[in-house]
Amino acid sequence: MTKSQLTNLFAIISDDNPDSLALRAIHRPAHLARLEALQQEGRLLLAGPFPKNAEDGFLGSLIVAGFDSLEQARLWAEQDPFFLFGIYARSDVRPFRRTLP
Repeated sequence: MTKSQLTNLFAIISDDNPDSLALRAIHRPAHLARLEALQQEGRLLLAGPFPKNAEDGFLGSLIVAGFDSLEQARLWAEQDPFFLFGIYARSDVRPFRRTLP
């Protein structure tokens, strides 16, 4: 990450729709491809799901990445396959300040 990307971090906090596990499996490759692109650009700090438990799927996800603006972070979130295809019920995008490590 560049200095500006470290200071322009945003948290994308998404909640899954109920019973979305099958849709997650279908759209996961496209979702991961977008995350891998962020990583290759040096903009991804972390990403991962909030598990319910091993059998029942997920509650949602957290992505922390660098964007030039809140609007760009929101647009990126709205274009995610998990959002477009109904896995996510909603996504909240907030500025994030990394403290540690």
